[in-house]
Amino acid sequence: MNKEMIVSLVDKVIKVDRGGPESRIGRLLAAENDYFILLHDDEGIIYYNTQHIKSVTYNAKGQAEFDYDLPRNFKYVHAPDFKGILQKLTLHWVKINRGGPETLEGVLDVVTDDFVTVVSNEEIIRVALFHIRNISYGVKLEKSKADGKKERKEEKKEDKKEENKEKK
Repeated sequence: MNKEMIVSLVDKVIKVDRGGPESRIGRLLAAENDYFILLHDDEGIIYYNTQHIKSVTYNAKGQAEFDYDLPRNFKYVHAPDFKGILQKLTLHWVKINRGGPETLEGVLDVVTDDFVTVVSNEEIIRVALFHIRNISYGVKLEKSKADGKKERKEEKKEDKKEENKEKK
């Protein structure tokens, strides 16, 4: 994927890859030479290493639903390259390669030219930089008040259903 093509999609809702455990839909926030930043509604900010991206889909007619607006004070890590992102995430809780058997969560400890070290529970794990498809850390958007009200209504309906079952 080249930077110019990806930059043309900044601020648009895109789908990364066509399917599978790494595929996500979200708003493209920024793009650099070897990575881009996607805002996902559940997982927050995800940094994708572009050398592992098979496709990017933008639906010009039927825009995928993504109702989150960035707050003015919303901040996320930005760097000139993917390795710089990894260095800035040192000592943060991260999730690497979401989905599939290679998913890894833990504290990013050391970043070298060849690998990163992640501490997860009692394990020290070294992952080759080349094999990091994406990474995220704790920054997430809070759902809007309307979403919260909708969830509370659904919870109340479920509670009433359970009460009715108990009465029978």
